[in-house]
Amino acid sequence: MKKVTITFVGAGALAGGIAPRLVERGYSIREIVTRDGRSGRALARRVKALATNFANAAWSADLVWLAVPDAAIAACAKRLTRLPHFSAAIVIHSSGALGSELLSPLRACGAAVGSAHPMMTFVKGEPPKMKDVWWALEGDAKAVRAAREITKALGSHSFAISAGKKALYHAFGAFLSPMLVSEMAAGSALGLAAGVPRDKLSRVMAPIVRRTVENLLASGGPASFSGPLVRGDVDTIRLHLCALRSHPAERDVYLALARYAVRALPVKKRNRLEELLREA
Repeated sequence: MKKVTITFVGAGALAGGIAPRLVERGYSIREIVTRDGRSGRALARRVKALATNFANAAWSADLVWLAVPDAAIAACAKRLTRLPHFSAAIVIHSSGALGSELLSPLRACGAAVGSAHPMMTFVKGEPPKMKDVWWALEGDAKAVRAAREITKALGSHSFAISAGKKALYHAFGAFLSPMLVSEMAAGSALGLAAGVPRDKLSRVMAPIVRRTVENLLASGGPASFSGPLVRGDVDTIRLHLCALRSHPAERDVYLALARYAVRALPVKKRNRLEELLREA
């Protein structure tokens, strides 16, 4: 199948992560469109595209990819409908929480619309490898087909999702990366407070974190859960809570996670643990 040509609207972490990988796979990126036409120059140079703004863009690509913040998607779609020379056959966005209905004004203009969200974290720096990443796709059949071909070319996988389930799906993703970082940041703060040398902190953390994630992915949560909650070691949990009184932010994280574990994971002395955590 002939590869579609692509124009990105936005030059943030997501566009910066995906566009270079697409070029590596033989896709042509026509334009990087931003409001001022300047903020996309670095990415445009990297992918051999033209950096431009809404008014001056040629909009000649087969597919326009809106890589803008969620709050800007609807306004961006409406703005495109007001451009007399806009004629893209396909428009997609990559919000994990929102569906393709935000692009309905473009559908009314004849474009096939959809959403394609990769379950991957994007930060500044080297683009992440997309091999074996999973994408959630929904929208018009033509848009979904194009997105599916793109994911295949990247070495990724895809599945269909209902637009009405995307917010829940995105919350799932939040637990897998940003919330995980939050939990680990809280743990790091306690490690430093306990006297772990700062220059050794990541090396102390790495073996147990890696093994825990490996166990979880291989065997699931219940089989990977260990420590004093599993053993029903009420006295140790009480010691933790007493020590954490001088670290209230981290104590809140500990309590939230412990309360969930007592409800959802295998623990001994559940009633006594619930009482301790309720009174904490």
